Amino acid sequence: MKKNPKTEKRGEKASQHRWVVTVFCMAVTLSAALSLASESVLGNAGLVVALFILLAFILLGIVFDIIGVAVTAADPRPFHSMAAHKVRGAKEALKLLRSASSVSSVCNDVVGDICGIVSGTTAAVIVVRLQAAADLPALVLSVGVTALISGFTIGGKALGKAFAMRSSTKVVFFVGRLLSIFHH
Repeated sequence: MKKNPKTEKRGEKASQHRWVVTVFCMAVTLSAALSLASESVLGNAGLVVALFILLAFILLGIVFDIIGVAVTAADPRPFHSMAAHKVRGAKEALKLLRSASSVSSVCNDVVGDICGIVSGTTAAVIVVRLQAAADLPALVLSVGVTALISGFTIGGKALGKAFAMRSSTKVVFFVGRLLSIFHH
């Protein structure tokens, strides 16, 4: 039976539209949850707690960036073998690899961008707290904190990408095993 190209294109467009709506809803929900958590903790927190929260968001962005890159770089063959031998996490790893584009989009774009935005908000809180504690101009503090956060985030993601490329099978298998815990 021959496929109709017009019908196929309409199906692809509908699928793409659904994906955009799904990602939008996921981003709004996740962003609201992380912002709410951050704001509630930062409300009465001191400078040290604010720095730990900032570090947590930077690390979360780096970890999800590693997962997103590893999923796009990993070879599925070892996971087929593991799944045939019923190794826990192999089926979940294969599911990740089959939807690598979506997984990468969620990990790198949705989670990564949200972590960047929330870490920017956290940076503003840190600048205000530093300004109250130190006698430095707001501009110097703001530029300095922003530059340091950017450096840590971008440098961490660069290291993470190199690691993800070298160890993609290990990363995907680790994530697959974590997901298998929730499936059972």
